[in-house]
Amino acid sequence: MTDSTDQQDRRLDGNAAAGVLTEVLAVDPTTAMATCAHCGGRAALGGHLVYADAPAMVLRCPSCMQVVLRCASDASGVRLEMRGVLLLSAPPVG
Repeated sequence: MTDSTDQQDRRLDGNAAAGVLTEVLAVDPTTAMATCAHCGGRAALGGHLVYADAPAMVLRCPSCMQVVLRCASDASGVRLEMRGVLLLSAPPVG
C-alpha cells in the first residue's frame, strides 16, 4: 500500500501533461484512430460520418451510427466532447 505522502510527492499539475497532449492534438485529426465507446468499432476519424449542419459538428461511428464526438466553436472558444470515444490513438508526429 502506498503512503499518501508518497502519492503527493509524485503528483504534478496539469501543465506536466502538455508535451504528451501536444503530440496528440498536433496530428492530422483525420488519421487519428477512434475506438467507439458504444460498439468497440475502430476507425480513423476521417472515416466517420460528419453532420455539420447543427450548432455543433457531430461525428458518428461508421459501424453503429452512435455519436462519438461533438465539436462547437464560437467567440468564447472551442468545445470538444468525446464521450463516445473509448480510445483515441494518434500516429507519431514527424
